[in-house]
Amino acid sequence: MLLVLSEEYKEHLAFLPQVDPAVVFEFGRIAVEFLKRGINSKVYDGAARKLGFPITTVQHGVEGLMFLFTESSKLMITDIDFKDSVMVLGFSTELNEILLQILCFQLYVENQTTIRSTLTQLAPSLPSYHNLEWRLDVQLGSRSMRHQVVPVVTMLLNLTMGTSENRRCCLQTNPSTLLHLIAVLEAALASMKNNHARRILRNIK
Repeated sequence: MLLVLSEEYKEHLAFLPQVDPAVVFEFGRIAVEFLKRGINSKVYDGAARKLGFPITTVQHGVEGLMFLFTESSKLMITDIDFKDSVMVLGFSTELNEILLQILCFQLYVENQTTIRSTLTQLAPSLPSYHNLEWRLDVQLGSRSMRHQVVPVVTMLLNLTMGTSENRRCCLQTNPSTLLHLIAVLEAALASMKNNHARRILRNIK
């Protein structure tokens, strides 16, 4: 699988052919450091003075490399796919080899586990299904109306919050609304089988 780079990130990385390999390596080192500890805007200023580039150029270059590392870790792509992905940027063969040998795999491969661990920690903690209990109540009459049928479905939804903590939600609805809800959920499950949804799932695993 190849990385898909937007025009914005391609523009951010377009200056790399104009700089020395040591500068490219320094940008990569900063990118990995930011992935570990978070972005520090003061580093941009110091790197810009040290390397002799505008702050915006340094920032865009680091953000472009951070995107490469992050997406590569998400997809767990092979070295061949990584090399092919970099080549589509239109760099020279020499620069592709520099990125492959000096930057990409000295920094990306060595820090792949750290990057994936960081991405996992940043992922939102969402509740997951644990159990469902339900009951159907039917009111057949009342003092004002002796002959009526009013069905009500009562559901007790048990959710797991990612730890030992559980959450219970009590829901009530009528059968027609419940059937509509089921139809909507079935349509959502069916949409997960198309190619676009599968591509998104591969990116977020």
